Amino acid sequence: MTDLGNIGRNLDRIKTQIEHAATSTGRQSQNITLLAVSKTKPISDIISAYQSGQRDFGENYVQEGVEKIQALRSYSDIYWHFIGPLQSNKSKIVAENFDWMHSIDRFKIAKRLNDQRPASMPPLKVCIQVNIDDDENKAGVSPQETETLLAQLSDLEKLELRGLMTIPKALQSKEQLTKSFARMTALYTQLKANYPTFDTLSMGMSGDLELAIEQGSTMVRVGTAIFGQRQKQKSS
Repeated sequence: MTDLGNIGRNLDRIKTQIEHAATSTGRQSQNITLLAVSKTKPISDIISAYQSGQRDFGENYVQEGVEKIQALRSYSDIYWHFIGPLQSNKSKIVAENFDWMHSIDRFKIAKRLNDQRPASMPPLKVCIQVNIDDDENKAGVSPQETETLLAQLSDLEKLELRGLMTIPKALQSKEQLTKSFARMTALYTQLKANYPTFDTLSMGMSGDLELAIEQGSTMVRVGTAIFGQRQKQKSS
């Protein structure tokens, strides 16, 4: 477990990075959301981050995420984001528990989430995952197919289309990564004109969040730099 002081200091450091990156391009840091990736981390670490002001948490594994959500029901102002790949047989659990779903890349999953979202809950906020570099090792829809998928999703009333998410190809140079982020921003800007609920471009992680913000990111996903190295991966 990471102690409260360390997590608090880590969050402060990351917020400073976000502010500097935003200021360098004339943006306001309050318009950029820090998503704390808490996968494999104990509930005590999430509480420590919460006590330091963090409210948005991202989970990759369905069962682990739901256990945390249920254990922290009393923390009613936490927003829970599912950011991992989702199997069809687990869509109902996500629909019933999470506030956000970041990794939509096919209509089948979106339709299941829509149909399984309880009427008593607000619409599930969703992002389309875009495979911006056409990387065979990454999930996501191609940039060329993104608008088609969005059109299919626009009639699903229990989903709220909030934007796009990407994980660029690994081990790129700074120049290559900058180009990947710039392509995502161009796509986001193009699509935003037709989707009034679009306000989220989720890109950038612990190692490249400043570059992502400089290129237009509105949400960065940070785990290691907040909580330390991840524990051994669990199954979903």
